[in-house]
Amino acid sequence: MPMLWLTRALRSTVFAVALIAVLASSVIGTTLWALQLSAAVATMSANAAAAAVRHRKELAEAVARTKAKARLRRLVAAVPFVGAGAIVYFEDQDYRDWLAENPGGTPGEYACDVARLSAEVIDEVLAELPEGARPRPETVLSWMPECESAREQTGVDSKD
Repeated sequence: MPMLWLTRALRSTVFAVALIAVLASSVIGTTLWALQLSAAVATMSANAAAAAVRHRKELAEAVARTKAKARLRRLVAAVPFVGAGAIVYFEDQDYRDWLAENPGGTPGEYACDVARLSAEVIDEVLAELPEGARPRPETVLSWMPECESAREQTGVDSKD
């Protein structure tokens, strides 16, 4: 009898140890799976945030290009006196908007930013004007401040 009791105790112990090993490996596997999924979620979240920032920058650039086109249209087609007053008002508004987006920016930096954006869209704007009223791109660019980045965008040098 004592042998039978010892055999049953040994079987029960082996079964308990095997059960504990299976449960422990299941816990470890589930933990690793959860960590892997958490890392995947973190990567996807970071990619989504980066895409949102990139999209915001692209949208801001598109808005700036549209403003530059409108600015050039106003400048080229300005009616004396009334047009000049409108240009001053709109430029002041655009400068204030730019300053809100670029705190600490200087008027010179604003002028260079405007010149760079205007240089990018000058051909599009001038192409929309009637042939007889269309000034040369070099003429319009010569009215803008000297900023190397604006001249490099178009390959136009106003001093020629």
